[in-house]
Amino acid sequence: MKRSSFNSGLSLVISILLVTINSCKKTEDPIKFPEGTFPDSTFLLTDLCSNWDDREMTNIYGVMDDMNSDSHQLLGNIISVFSTNRTYSGEQYDLGQGILTFDWDQTTGVFGLGTDITQDAFITKLTQAANTTGDDLGPYRFFSSADGYEYLLLSSENASGNLDFYYLKNIPVTGSTLPAVLGPYPAQLINTDSSDVYISFDTNQDSAYFSSKIEGNFEIYLKKRPADTDISTWFNASYSASTKVDSINSTSDDKCPMVYGKVMVFASNRPGGIGGFDLYYSVFRNGKWSSAVNFGPDINTSSNELRPVIGTHSNFSNHFLIFSSNRPGGKGGYDLYFRGVTIK
Repeated sequence: MKRSSFNSGLSLVISILLVTINSCKKTEDPIKFPEGTFPDSTFLLTDLCSNWDDREMTNIYGVMDDMNSDSHQLLGNIISVFSTNRTYSGEQYDLGQGILTFDWDQTTGVFGLGTDITQDAFITKLTQAANTTGDDLGPYRFFSSADGYEYLLLSSENASGNLDFYYLKNIPVTGSTLPAVLGPYPAQLINTDSSDVYISFDTNQDSAYFSSKIEGNFEIYLKKRPADTDISTWFNASYSASTKVDSINSTSDDKCPMVYGKVMVFASNRPGGIGGFDLYYSVFRNGKWSSAVNFGPDINTSSNELRPVIGTHSNFSNHFLIFSSNRPGGKGGYDLYFRGVTIK
């Protein structure tokens, strides 16, 4: 009788232990990689590219951050505008549109990337208003809290064959009714007698950076906006000379500046690079931009790398870079590429 009681008690203890172990297994946190990392490998944005030139994606405006708690995924998608000459078989650049989506699996640490050409109704209306009978390059979009408008800036070919800055604006889209698109209007304040292209604002939108050939080579310039002047009023003012960013410019061509926080990325064919145009970055420290740093052979090649766009996601630990290149291995001409980068 005592032995039977002992066995029964032992069985009960074992049963309790098994239940406890199984309960622990069931409640174990499946999230092993809570923070995402954009990988340090280069992805061809396949579905956004064609046999022609596809390049000069707009800045990362309107990144949609999301999370799928059921499958433990961090999600992001970007509706973007870019320059392409596919419509005219290489003869003329217009603005096209597409979407880039990415995800991070918090249980496995696997990153996924997808792309597709889109036909968003409002973006179609916007690009149709922006496109001209000449080349249209360097799109840049942003929302201005100074007047409540969204802006699209780009450079379009003028009668002399040079590029001038133009802007379009609209009230943000709400509901199913598409707002009117106003413009394009010339940005008289900064347009010169030469080619002016690739504009970007800092975070506060009080400083515009752009490239111009007014002195022969492409160089990067700065224009300060008064805090009490809205964007369109500012651009409509009479021309006045802008300031060269001496800490970044070289004796070669320096262009395509894009600012994100305290980081500026740009393209240059200065001596000491890997070949053609390379991508560089500079960090704003102690009130000035640092000397330019080449991104190195992991990103640059002996071909041209142009129009870098930098961005991030609130749940990722590093930045991502989107750029165009005519390197071998793409679909043809210039193609769009994506890569994670870490800048300190």
